[in-house]
Amino acid sequence: MAFNHLPAGVHDALAPLSVTPVTHSVPMAKNHRSDRPPTDTRSGTAAPGDVLDRLASGTSRASRITHTEHLPPRAGRHAVWPDRIRAEVIAAVHAAGIEHPWAHQARAAEHALDGDSVVVATGTASGKSLSYLVPVLSTLLDGAEAPNGRGATALYLAPTKALAADQCRSVKELSQPLGHSVRAAVHDGDTPFEEREWIRQYANYVLTNPDMLHRGILPSHPRWSSFLKALKYVVIDECHTYRGVFGSHVAQVLRRLRRLCARYGASPVFLLASATAAEPAVAARRLTGLPVVEVADDASPRGELVFALWEPPLTELHGEKGAPVRRTATAEAADLLTDLTVQGVRSVAFVRSRRGAELISVIAKERLAEVDRSLTGRVAAYRGGYLPEERRALERALHSGELLGLAATNALELGMDVSGLDAVVIAGYPGTRASLWQQAGRAGRSGQGALAVLVARDDPLDTFLVHHPEALFDRPVESTVLDPDNPYVLAPHLCAAAEELPLTEDDLALFGPTTEELLPQLEAAKLLRRRTRAWHWTRRERAADLTDIRGEGGRPVQVVEAGTGRLLGTVDAGAAHTSVHEGAVHLHQGRTYVVRSLDLEDSVALVEQASPSWTTVARDTTSISVLETDTEIPWGDGRLCFGSVEVTNQVVSFLRRRVITGEVLGETKLDLPPRTLRTRAVWWTVTEDQLDRARINPEILGGALHAAEHASIGMLPLFATCDRWDIGGVSIPLHPDTLLPTVFVYDGHPGGAGFAERAFHTARSWLTATRQAIASCECEAGCPSCIQSPKCGNGNDPLHKRGAVRLLDVLLEGAPEEKTDGAEDGAEEGTEEAEAVAGASEGRGGRLSAPAEGAAEAAPDREVPPVP
Repeated sequence: MAFNHLPAGVHDALAPLSVTPVTHSVPMAKNHRSDRPPTDTRSGTAAPGDVLDRLASGTSRASRITHTEHLPPRAGRHAVWPDRIRAEVIAAVHAAGIEHPWAHQARAAEHALDGDSVVVATGTASGKSLSYLVPVLSTLLDGAEAPNGRGATALYLAPTKALAADQCRSVKELSQPLGHSVRAAVHDGDTPFEEREWIRQYANYVLTNPDMLHRGILPSHPRWSSFLKALKYVVIDECHTYRGVFGSHVAQVLRRLRRLCARYGASPVFLLASATAAEPAVAARRLTGLPVVEVADDASPRGELVFALWEPPLTELHGEKGAPVRRTATAEAADLLTDLTVQGVRSVAFVRSRRGAELISVIAKERLAEVDRSLTGRVAAYRGGYLPEERRALERALHSGELLGLAATNALELGMDVSGLDAVVIAGYPGTRASLWQQAGRAGRSGQGALAVLVARDDPLDTFLVHHPEALFDRPVESTVLDPDNPYVLAPHLCAAAEELPLTEDDLALFGPTTEELLPQLEAAKLLRRRTRAWHWTRRERAADLTDIRGEGGRPVQVVEAGTGRLLGTVDAGAAHTSVHEGAVHLHQGRTYVVRSLDLEDSVALVEQASPSWTTVARDTTSISVLETDTEIPWGDGRLCFGSVEVTNQVVSFLRRRVITGEVLGETKLDLPPRTLRTRAVWWTVTEDQLDRARINPEILGGALHAAEHASIGMLPLFATCDRWDIGGVSIPLHPDTLLPTVFVYDGHPGGAGFAERAFHTARSWLTATRQAIASCECEAGCPSCIQSPKCGNGNDPLHKRGAVRLLDVLLEGAPEEKTDGAEDGAEEGTEEAEAVAGASEGRGGRLSAPAEGAAEAAPDREVPPVP
């Protein structure tokens, strides 16, 4: 594959390596600590600080590090297993090389044996798996003595297939001394049909995911009756990932599971494992609907962690409207992965998109070929959408050490034991501090020192964070946001529950307070019918098919090679319009294809192998209408509102951009159908008098609104636990519903996800941070680090930087004080976050921040996530 390389003076991935320290050549934050040891004596490899020094050798590289954080090693605290654990299980744990548990493991096991649902919320590699495995295996051993050999069963839920497969390997290794008393098996979409019947009848530890539970196990519960009847434990791994709409769906799936278990006489204990999170017990209770005990005192040891913040350099190129352009985080991460591979450092580069993972892998392979061709086979990409056999082969190569470098999406972020990694490169802030620490924790999992590097993308939030490390290192992780009572989420699960077992009034409390008002609506829609005291499903089709719990909006699109008919992989239906439209560049396993056609009716994209020197970016248009205003607050003469909206989105064209530089080569029109989304939004209006005070005339009004919208979307992830792709926005000089200049920010999921509501309750802090981000940027008229978005459907036109600052100043003059009494989860945290933003902005000069890359825009001016 050909690439448009930067000039030799700009590209320095293969510059000679040295050990010149960088810590004295760049400004460091006040909490920088340089007391690192010269080598990692435990692992025999170079200390993480030395690896970073080699990465940063040379003047141009050293200046890219804006901060280095050193987390010192920590000693562990041992305890003893509860005496109720079977001796055979303790012996198996000893055989695995573990003499004593950490204190938090023993405490969690004690709660599990007492019948208390418990959440273990400790750091990465702290042994959370053993916390629940020991009591589960002990209970399964007890159950193996029943006449049928299956007097006790356990169900394990993972958010990804890869994690379930990895955990199954671990369970089988640990339980090998226990013989056939523990029969663990993975039951997911990749499981051959001939194995599924054996699993239903004989397995006593079934590992699956919420999707299979929703679509496969619960609708077929009579065939699983013997398993459910004996169910003692439900393990929910990586439970912090169940947030937003996906988390709300999983919460209702778990309520359906509890209901069926009760039908068969079982009342399982829930054991949850979470990354460090704010109020994990509260989130776990919201997820399961049960009281949950919290174990959050991490007693495990930790190796040294060196965490560097890295900002790619400005190039000589200019973007839209002549704005300066930074080197892309993708290209920079590919260079770092190349250098780490050359050093023999086992590494993972995390990137947010599937395409990004493929690009980093391809670029790194190309760079390595210039140094040592034998190294090209030791770097690969790992992402969703691969065929099962491809995914399993990559997992084996990673575990065996055959792979030195991996470019991965968050499919590898969650819990998989990839012990032996030395470094993690994170290409772009992953959206939450919880995910950031989860990804950073993939390295050093065997207790050795580790290096993590966050490479900033050219957007407002990333730029702000690499210049204000206190927002990352001095702030607690976010609380988990989910809303199981969302009627758009609850309604299809009530239908699914009614098909599984007719709903009665006794079930209303289980499914939440919204249930009672939804049932008449489902009757009116002829989805449910009430007979005597119960509601019954009325249709012939499966009720579980009414919803996709991941909100992906339909069956995946198959990507097929036109010449051979070979299935390459799949793309989520919600992303098909933007990623596999006609003319799109599609990457798979390091090979490049161009989409010849997209058949939406048959969900098939035909592709041909090619070697273009560009990539493609879709552009779209959006309109928005207000359906209902729930809350309205005066902000001076303006108004801040929260309510329901309908968003109509249509992909209209795509840009061709050079891979490395991002230079736009051209635009091609597309003819794709529009898609609609009913969701929740926050919006604010300004009056003519406010515009006069801000000196905003009609000529610059559209640009000022558009710039404020871009930047506000870029800053919202600091205040709501959201991904930039979870939210969208629209700005209109005269909106037909408000009859005023209006800026909307909305949840990118049907029915909403709680993010716009969080924005409403922290609006003063959120928009203050937005104003600071724009005003503090050193550019003259706007750039990707303050008000430009790289996927703006309007070509970032119009934008008016100074107008946006004046507009926000006038708006904020009338902003009321926010609640800090805890009535709204996270409101106080958002206020503190804004104070950190404002204080840091006043105390430092230089470039700060800008809008999210997270969405696309068009007329009217807006950013929008993919519409399901």
